[in-house]
Amino acid sequence: MNLLFTAGKIGSLEIPNRIVRSATAEKMADNDTCVPRAQLKENWVNLAKGGTGLIITGHMYVHPSGKCHPEMTPIYADEHIAPLKEIVDEVHKHGAKIAVQINHGGMQCAKDVVDGTLAPSDIDEEFLQQPARELTVDEIHALIDAYAQAAWRVKEAGFDAVQLHGAHGYLINQFNSPYVNQRTDEWGGDLAGRTKFLRSVAGAVRNQVGPDYPVFIKLGLEDGVEDGLTKEEGAQIVAMLTDMGIDALEISGGVRSNSTAKGIKNEEKEAYFRFLAELARPATDLPIILVGGMRSKGVMEKVLDDGLADFVAMCRPLINDPNFPNLMRTGEQTKSGCISSNNCWADGLGVGIGCKCPI
Repeated sequence: MNLLFTAGKIGSLEIPNRIVRSATAEKMADNDTCVPRAQLKENWVNLAKGGTGLIITGHMYVHPSGKCHPEMTPIYADEHIAPLKEIVDEVHKHGAKIAVQINHGGMQCAKDVVDGTLAPSDIDEEFLQQPARELTVDEIHALIDAYAQAAWRVKEAGFDAVQLHGAHGYLINQFNSPYVNQRTDEWGGDLAGRTKFLRSVAGAVRNQVGPDYPVFIKLGLEDGVEDGLTKEEGAQIVAMLTDMGIDALEISGGVRSNSTAKGIKNEEKEAYFRFLAELARPATDLPIILVGGMRSKGVMEKVLDDGLADFVAMCRPLINDPNFPNLMRTGEQTKSGCISSNNCWADGLGVGIGCKCPI
């Protein structure tokens, strides 16, 4: 059975097909005013026109201390609602659904945008731009509220859902990870302690948006580093999500550089987080979104037909060509032209993400 172009549901949200644009940092907000540039509207509208069923925006920061990089779109103040609502209304005209990924960078905020970074515990590693300071308990509670207020703004702006970013070494992932979280109080220690931040954020978000608004998560099931979160613990977190009020799970893994793969040249290298989906599927009845190297229509269909996931997600193929879903639907193309060289990141200010590979 070909499920790829059938409707699917996440909570109360009906999505026209099973293709999701996985959150991708666009770098399309003005660096001084933080207002989204016209380029961001064009980006999302092109994805909607191109046939993506659910667009998940690039991560938006919930608090000034959580800005990860220049030109990141903010969602920490009420003044950010109106310019986003204008874009959402245009996206809806083209039949797509759109969700916001909300995030706090924690220890991974760039030093040119945040003076001093925060983490569950003091940490100073070579991969960080600056040492991170341990959050106080009062600061933890303030950030939980920041996530909740950001989710309320997402709903007010007319977005169809909100996604918590719990992967790739950002703040929620940092609390889940024994590699970063060395706390000895109620916010650290065993898995129950380390997931208290996630559980508290999810609960606060749910209280703000109400019982029927779709809330889902991009969850890193494993860190892929020594002494980090293991996939077995990741599966235990998956089993907790329903009780947290989460409506769906997007599966990912790794911390920054090891969260994506280059050189996906054949179908055997696609769907490289399949092994994590095989662990997650028995642990939850929630809809699963699987990201990681989706390039071929046949692979996407098999992932869905095998029941490993209910939706498939892409980012780089949709940077390469936002019309790729339409081309698959009509049979004009069965494989993305993306060559997986990771050349999408903006080279400088005012540029934004874009395909720069020689094709």
